[in-house]
Amino acid sequence: MNAASAPVRHRTDWVGVTAVVIAGIVAAMQVGKGLIAGPMLQADLGIDLATLGWVTSVFAVVGVVGGMPAGAIVAAIGDRRLLGVGMAMLALGSFLGAASQTFTLLLLSRIIEGFGFLLVVVAGPAILMRLVAADRRDLVFALWSCFMPAGMATAMLTGPLFPSWHAIWWSNGLITLASLLSIVVSVSAPRAMLQVVGSLRDDVKETLASAGPILIFVMFSLYSLMTFTLFSFLPILLVERLHLSLGTVGVLGAIITLVNVIGNLTAGHLLSHGFARGRVVATAAVLMGVFGLWIFLGQSGGHLMLALCILFSAIGGMIPATLISTVPILSPRPALAPLAMGLLMQGSNLGQLVGPVAVGTAIERYGWSSGAAFIGTGALIFIVLSATLERRLRTKAQQP
Repeated sequence: MNAASAPVRHRTDWVGVTAVVIAGIVAAMQVGKGLIAGPMLQADLGIDLATLGWVTSVFAVVGVVGGMPAGAIVAAIGDRRLLGVGMAMLALGSFLGAASQTFTLLLLSRIIEGFGFLLVVVAGPAILMRLVAADRRDLVFALWSCFMPAGMATAMLTGPLFPSWHAIWWSNGLITLASLLSIVVSVSAPRAMLQVVGSLRDDVKETLASAGPILIFVMFSLYSLMTFTLFSFLPILLVERLHLSLGTVGVLGAIITLVNVIGNLTAGHLLSHGFARGRVVATAAVLMGVFGLWIFLGQSGGHLMLALCILFSAIGGMIPATLISTVPILSPRPALAPLAMGLLMQGSNLGQLVGPVAVGTAIERYGWSSGAAFIGTGALIFIVLSATLERRLRTKAQQP
């Protein structure tokens, strides 16, 4: 491996930052469109729910397998170039999907989109690292962490406006091309490339041997597990508890997803004002645990049930914003930050992939209260690891 991103500039390039964050939102829309188009896909392709699940879960499979390899490619070839490749793959996959007449071809197109999505979410933070001044980094990474809820909510809100799932796919392909053009125009290439000594295997070994990236990987896996324990079954839960129509549940689901942005931005504000990272995520985990247990163990209905879901999502947003901005700090060295970010994405997708299956099985056998066990256990372990994170950050700060 022979390249990495250039050192951070002294001034923040807000035009480039905006283009990168928008690219992340557009990438997340490609995940969300699979959720909102589910009924259309079922009716048109004649597939069952289990098969339909692959339309979205294939992204998680790709993320679990390809997180660190994607980080290695970004570090080796260059962040801007790989972001462009990722957006191009998303556009290609969307257009191929729109032209598909069978589920097999659609799934193939989603695999292409999955790899494109992975390149975008790993290359994006690498670009932000060099476009953003050090004193603005926490705020900008908080903005970046908004891409997933913002993109998912946008897809869920706009999807019903289209007459067919084909139209959703075509429009998303065009939007992705427009975002790719903005990257080409607005995001500058690295002024210089840092030489990386050693092979890819050595870099991967060094990253995996470092306690910092492994700690963040585990913590993000736990956050993803807690989040998808609720979000995967949120529509069903809302229908059963609130007795709402599916259309209303879709709107509420988008709102609950979108309020996650509040936590993202709150974390950026707190970190930029010197709040300890370990305490920020520990506080968020405590509140997520309390609200999650209340949701699954209580029998609350109406406005209280909805308020608990909103609080769970909003508070939880503090965790990804904090952990993503911590990756460059705990990477063994700056050149390995993309690999550490790829490892974080593997943790995120691992929780997303394992969580719904495990929780769904438990709920089927033992009822809704079993979801509390996953959230409670996940929150408890996360809180313990938060103390470890804070100690490691203090040790890192004391090093020359």
